[in-house]
Amino acid sequence: MPTEIEREEVCRMVEDAAQLVEVLPQEEYEAEHLPRAMNIPLPQLDRQTTAALQQDRPVIVYCYDSQ
Repeated sequence: MPTEIEREEVCRMVEDAAQLVEVLPQEEYEAEHLPRAMNIPLPQLDRQTTAALQQDRPVIVYCYDSQ
């Protein structure tokens, strides 16, 4: 179930090995993304594309848009 979290909590979770998933299109991901984030564009987010995620670690899904 999705849960909104604040920046400090994201930083703590990433330090504790949480996985980051950026859901913007590939071109925007390549232009700028958080360190260690993987890219799965939102329209492609499904069981098959998320199979590479480790099931025993938290996942933080985000969309960074500088506009």
